[in-house]
Amino acid sequence: MTHPEKHLKSSDFITDIVIGMSDGLTVPFALAAGLSGAVSSNTIVITAGIAEIVAGCIAMGLGGYLAGKTEQEHYESELRKEYYEVETIPEKEIHEVKEVFAEYGIDESGQTLLANQLAKDKTKWVNFMMKFELGLEEPNPQRARNSALTIGMAYLVGGLLPLSAYFFTNTPKDGLIMSAIITTICLFVFGYFKSKVTGQPPLKGALKVTGIGLIAAAAAYFVAVGFDKLFH
Repeated sequence: MTHPEKHLKSSDFITDIVIGMSDGLTVPFALAAGLSGAVSSNTIVITAGIAEIVAGCIAMGLGGYLAGKTEQEHYESELRKEYYEVETIPEKEIHEVKEVFAEYGIDESGQTLLANQLAKDKTKWVNFMMKFELGLEEPNPQRARNSALTIGMAYLVGGLLPLSAYFFTNTPKDGLIMSAIITTICLFVFGYFKSKVTGQPPLKGALKVTGIGLIAAAAAYFVAVGFDKLFH
């Protein structure tokens, strides 16, 4: 009987969704909650919320793009170094290959045999060193672009959910109540599935994500109310 192995795939995509959605649900919600304690018009909350979501999408997307480009550039830089070292100091590189195999319990003769066989193909040799010596996996060439789009769109969707309540209510306080209900449900569902996909306890993860979001919103609300009372 074969044992089915379940491994998480597309981890970069999932990570980007988690980053964008987490911030999208919490930051605009916290901003709207804070404004709800200081203003009397839903229009102000909606205008400020949309402005924040647009800025957040751009900032988060740009951050994802730069992170992806940095990862690609770092990999390419290390790849060039490895090719240079294989060309100029092959004996040292062969010794490093043998050290890698030694960590897996392979004896001296086996280390020598494997290292010499690997050294016959420079591309495979370099790829081996990149992965097992430096711990680097070749990134997807489209990683930067995909990351920017995924994070930006996830932030947009996450941000519109709590803000949508203010379109259907008459006062910021009514909007805040509905927004809190919508956001709490969304945070719980998002936290549950995020934890399930990543192999964590779903209920515990859902409660943690929900708690963080609500604490952030509560802090923003009471700070805004406090400053409003201070200056009035």
